[in-house]
Amino acid sequence: MIALSGPMLAPANGGDPDCAVVLLHGYGSDGNDLIALAPHWQDQLPGALFVAPNAPEALGMGGFQWFAIDWTGDRLASRQTGVTHARPVLVDFLNALWGQTGIAPARTILAGFSQGAMMALHVGASLPRDQQLAGVIGFSGAFLPPDNFGGPELAQPPVCLVHGDMDDVVDPRHSAEAASVLRQGGFAVTYHVSRGVGHGIAPDGLDFATDFIAGLTQK
Repeated sequence: MIALSGPMLAPANGGDPDCAVVLLHGYGSDGNDLIALAPHWQDQLPGALFVAPNAPEALGMGGFQWFAIDWTGDRLASRQTGVTHARPVLVDFLNALWGQTGIAPARTILAGFSQGAMMALHVGASLPRDQQLAGVIGFSGAFLPPDNFGGPELAQPPVCLVHGDMDDVVDPRHSAEAASVLRQGGFAVTYHVSRGVGHGIAPDGLDFATDFIAGLTQK
């Protein structure tokens, strides 16, 4: 089994964690990139343990990838096979996190950017019903439905999607399609388009995700 590791941030209130936020970075980056989101969300989640694991495959140029991309061929096909291949590694990481901390899946938010968003959305929708997450956040990603998508045995966590309309790395239409597919599958979806924004997380997109988290804590 491949064991993931990366930067962590303890609860802001100084106590034992009562929930977890798992942050999945994009292609060629590492956990230090996404752990930077933690300070923006600690007011809403003062008891949260933030964890940002490095993806399982190291790149020769530095950084990591959740799965390889066929830059010269069919990128869609490589994404589809890559997401499903990487899924068990992330699921094992989540199960280990829950076992070690005692935090329940229902007290866990899974968030990702770009390739990490693809992993977060796919895995969050593929977990069994009794492991339903508190929520899933996907910045600038795409959604590959898991096997048996929409079936009664699978979880349906609330989902937040954010994408810049000027993204030339991951087509913004992928998030629009994800929102439609997820809603048709019975998911509660909130979706935000950051105007004039490329492949990144703009302040308005971050605020939208923060409001989503605040809504989860009020349930």
